[in-house]
Amino acid sequence: MKHTPKVLTICFLSLFSFLITGCSGSEPPDIPRAQESPAASSRSSDATSGSSADKPSKSAQDAPLRDNTPRVLVPEASGSEVYENDFSSIDASHTAEGYVMIRYTGSNTKVKLRITGPDQAEYVYLLSGTGEYETFPLTSGSGAYQVQILENAGGDMYAVAYSTDLNVTISNEFGPFLYPNQYVNFNPQSKTVAKGSELAKDAHSDLEAIENIYHYIIKEISYDQQKAESVSYGYLPVVDETLSSKKGICFDYAAVMSTMLRSQGIPTKLEVGYSGEAYHAWISTYITETGWVDKIIQFDGSSWTLMDPTLAANNDRKAVGQYVGDGSNYVVKYSY
Repeated sequence: MKHTPKVLTICFLSLFSFLITGCSGSEPPDIPRAQESPAASSRSSDATSGSSADKPSKSAQDAPLRDNTPRVLVPEASGSEVYENDFSSIDASHTAEGYVMIRYTGSNTKVKLRITGPDQAEYVYLLSGTGEYETFPLTSGSGAYQVQILENAGGDMYAVAYSTDLNVTISNEFGPFLYPNQYVNFNPQSKTVAKGSELAKDAHSDLEAIENIYHYIIKEISYDQQKAESVSYGYLPVVDETLSSKKGICFDYAAVMSTMLRSQGIPTKLEVGYSGEAYHAWISTYITETGWVDKIIQFDGSSWTLMDPTLAANNDRKAVGQYVGDGSNYVVKYSY
């Protein structure tokens, strides 16, 4: 089913776009981005040694190995529900799975996508302009979404070139955090997926798989200071390039971790926000025996750290909160 707009509303927006190259206490830009800051210290001994993460308990070792076969969900623009005009196409065929697919075929070289969810959170992305569909998550749950395609009209001014409303009912609450998307971009042939499977092969539980993946990344991937200083606005991570070069910025670290975990069937949220005045990034995962474990892997502006797995395994929210700080101080700005 295809839909064309009844009225094409044009308005002008001043979208101040700027690049943040370091994780800091400053307000993030309108475009949600995983922020960059030197993370070489993420390989420090306090994050990798002396922790129960290094030595599974005897009971865990006695448990059967988990299935490490990759489970890669592939988004589709199947065309059963499409909203479009002459240069924009929004395929909403699989919103129940937690994603929408967008493509832009016009001639404007600076085009943005804005998705406003039922919680009024606004997510603004850059569209590639390749004419191919790109995948974007619907992370605000079920409800009314507004999807707008914005064309640059000069300077920082953007015009709403196409807009439509979607009434979304999410049938798979984990879908947005299992499917690949523009920020966490992978497919069944990705080498990062294969590496994640390799790292998880000796794990007895999802928690052990998370530990193995985390320790590999902080030990094997080095922070790329030169890239951090020269990265351009609109940068998107390419996970296989990061895996091959074994270096990257914090956005790359997070994308690789999320790729490995999602392809192991472990729902993973890449979240950014604030703890008090400080800017933070963290990864939350869903563990079958435990439920959502919030902030299991954190980036505090200088290093990535792994939550003590014994706290997570106990599903003690109070203890978890004490480990990561007062949970009430954490404010999630964006989830991917």
